[in-house]
Amino acid sequence: MKGKQVLLTGGTGGLGLGVTPTILAQGAYLTIPYRNLTYVERLKTILPPADMARIQFIPVNLESDSSVEELVNSMTKVDVLIHLVGGFYYGKTHECSFDDWKHQFELNVYTTFLTCKHSLKRMLENGYGRIVTVSSRAGLEPAANLAAYSASKSAVIALTKAIADETRGTNITANTVLPSVIDTPTNREAMGVEKAGKWVKPESIGQVICFLASEAAGDIRGATIPVYGNI
Repeated sequence: MKGKQVLLTGGTGGLGLGVTPTILAQGAYLTIPYRNLTYVERLKTILPPADMARIQFIPVNLESDSSVEELVNSMTKVDVLIHLVGGFYYGKTHECSFDDWKHQFELNVYTTFLTCKHSLKRMLENGYGRIVTVSSRAGLEPAANLAAYSASKSAVIALTKAIADETRGTNITANTVLPSVIDTPTNREAMGVEKAGKWVKPESIGQVICFLASEAAGDIRGATIPVYGNI
């Protein structure tokens, strides 16, 4: 991806800490939207100055149509969209509030739709693009206490497949990565470290994402790629 202009959402989060350096290693230039400056500062501690010089950080609310449109239009072009932003909810269906249900769709589906929508417009203008979204194993294999999360992540898969079908015949692709439990500090704190060695590493997900976002993956569209680790 040398020289490619990449819009990377969630680049400062737990998954982003593994994915962002992997993308930079490919020679790309990144635009990373953020809401919390603390996470930006955390990312700066793990990246060398030369890599930081290829990132622009922009404060954005990704649940706002106009804000996302302004973000995308501020970029000289959008060669690649990698959308990592999302949220998790665990709880029984009959105990899930409507607000919690809506919040899962706001985080997981609305942000995906808005970033894909506006990035796709720019890609169609330029005749080139790679879209990589992040769903979840739960989007294919719903389980107890994951109704809201599974339903929203299933919607991400459906949205991405629809975009892939709409862009057939072009040099634009759209694919989805399906992680299982990711080995992040947040998950270790929530679930302990006993099984952490079997969880998928953010860097492994980053490698899969980078391939799907590359020119080499031009013949892959509408795929759902499982990245489950060893569980």
